[in-house]
Amino acid sequence: MFELGEKLKALRIQNHFTQEALADELGVTKSIISAYEHNTRMPSYDILVHLASMYDVSIDYLLGYENKNLIDLSGLTPKEIEAIKNLVNSMRER
Repeated sequence: MFELGEKLKALRIQNHFTQEALADELGVTKSIISAYEHNTRMPSYDILVHLASMYDVSIDYLLGYENKNLIDLSGLTPKEIEAIKNLVNSMRER
């Protein structure tokens, strides 16, 4: 089962933040970061947006609604994007 706290802790560690450094970045206390990671407190919408931006993930990913690898398609033409979608779909069919 999905646990927001586990995901937040994993992202914090992957991005080389201590709880204290992350708390400073978010303008909260270290104990609040600990509460998020232990699922005893939910982050506010503003905090979720800040975390998603910092870690370059979607809010859906943080909340467990999306567990996909994302590919940045910015700068590609609609035709190029369609070609990539077709390639991925053909690989799934194997």
